[in-house]
Amino acid sequence: MSETDSQTDSEPESEPAPTPQTGGVREVKSAGRTVELLEVLAERGNRPARLRLAEELGVPRSSMYALLQTLIDRGWVRTDATGSLYAIGIRALLTGTSYLDSDPLVRAAHPYLHEASDALGETIHLARLDGADVVHLATRESHEYVRTFSRVGRRLPAHAGALGKALPAERPDELFPEGGLEQLTPNTHTDRAVLAADLAAIRERGYAVDREEGVTGIAGFGFALRHEAPATDAISCSVPVARLTEEHERQIVAVMREVRAKIEATASRR
Repeated sequence: MSETDSQTDSEPESEPAPTPQTGGVREVKSAGRTVELLEVLAERGNRPARLRLAEELGVPRSSMYALLQTLIDRGWVRTDATGSLYAIGIRALLTGTSYLDSDPLVRAAHPYLHEASDALGETIHLARLDGADVVHLATRESHEYVRTFSRVGRRLPAHAGALGKALPAERPDELFPEGGLEQLTPNTHTDRAVLAADLAAIRERGYAVDREEGVTGIAGFGFALRHEAPATDAISCSVPVARLTEEHERQIVAVMREVRAKIEATASRR
């Protein structure tokens, strides 16, 4: 990879100076470029990219083409019959599956996610904080309705929805970067003062609530897992607002609190 870069770019293999993010070690340019490309392809989902992606990433087309061909050969990128469209490859799936299989919290939480879903008849999620987003690690779908967008690996802004909001409410540091907050529905909190007040209420209440803030027609109840401090993982229950009554809401909160305690106890023992 580095030989190709040097032949096509005439650029040095490493950055000119260490950065705090790399702990004082110089970043390898070809490795950083590869990771950046894979992340961009993953974010595009079902929208394959073309070679002009090179301009977006600031990479010469010759280098991007060589990098894509290397990743295609190794299964990290796939292309169509014309060889002009590129998407994430099966190797990414295998690596992601390995991450989930080896994660002790995911293994510990699985039976309790099923327990909550069976008790409530609703969809239950487990997610982890990643920057200003949350990533779904496990989902137990409701038998009453199917949410095609609740797949494992889905990334959502932490400010939009109970599953995400439960985590920044536990953290004393500023989580959200400068700039505007993405609006997913008309009910999403995009005003920082309104969001801050909501997070304060979550801390006092002990769990997060959203009413169609992340998905229209869906209410959510999120609970941070406090076996670590600050919390990085959370569970939530999602329910269609059409069948959310006050009695069902009380049942959701009671069951989810009990399930949270069980997961925290199991995770602490492990």
